[in-house]
Amino acid sequence: MTQSFSNSLINWYKNNKRDLPWRNTTDPYKIWLSEIILQQTRVNQGLPYYNKFVSQYPKVLDLAKAPEDEVMRLWQGLGYYSRARNLHECAKSVVKDYNSEFPKAYNELLKLKGVGKYTAAAIASFAFEQAVPVVDGNVFRVLARYFDVSDDISQPKTFTKFFNIAKELIPDDYAASFNQAMMELGATICTPKKPDCENCPLSQECEARIHHKQSELPVKMKKIKIKNRYLYYLIWQHEEKLAMKKEVQKISGRAYLILI
Repeated sequence: MTQSFSNSLINWYKNNKRDLPWRNTTDPYKIWLSEIILQQTRVNQGLPYYNKFVSQYPKVLDLAKAPEDEVMRLWQGLGYYSRARNLHECAKSVVKDYNSEFPKAYNELLKLKGVGKYTAAAIASFAFEQAVPVVDGNVFRVLARYFDVSDDISQPKTFTKFFNIAKELIPDDYAASFNQAMMELGATICTPKKPDCENCPLSQECEARIHHKQSELPVKMKKIKIKNRYLYYLIWQHEEKLAMKKEVQKISGRAYLILI
């Protein structure tokens, strides 16, 4: 199943992938730049910013040497400005600590400012063909549906489970293509709503399609909002006796028995 899954996915990707500039390079700087820009940003919105940054700062050294206010101006309109500050700090760190060369090792990439597990895996696999799976919302969705995994993806331990599943599937020789294909499938075919199962290369053995559970997976439990409730008591005491009265009060539609 592992080889069939990977082969079907990669063959589909070769024939259906979108033509995006960061997919036509193995330069870790440009790959890193694209991943930071695309965090919480749609591709069509992030693409012009990627082109502007590559034009203005073609190398990581150029970005590291740029004044911060200039970087922030170029970023203007993308929002989440902490990303821009982290971007600048990371560039300076790569220049200072790594002689302007992005580290190849996944664990070393994780040490960089603003680089999390997903971005580190993307750089390691896209630039250096290391078999480290990327796990983002798209990957959660594809794997949860294909294997019928109902673990809550909002829980940290679930990341490890999906990471290990993807690790079993990723081919050592085609790590970049596999990861790109997983992300592309989730973004264009295995979408959150109304997935295009008819054109999915994995649909024949997809558990969610077979059992009509596409809308149920992946599972992401909503966080329970805790609201404080305050109850006030008056207690009358005479010697060793307490004066109490039974009363039912309604708070937010619920009945509470209170002794006062």
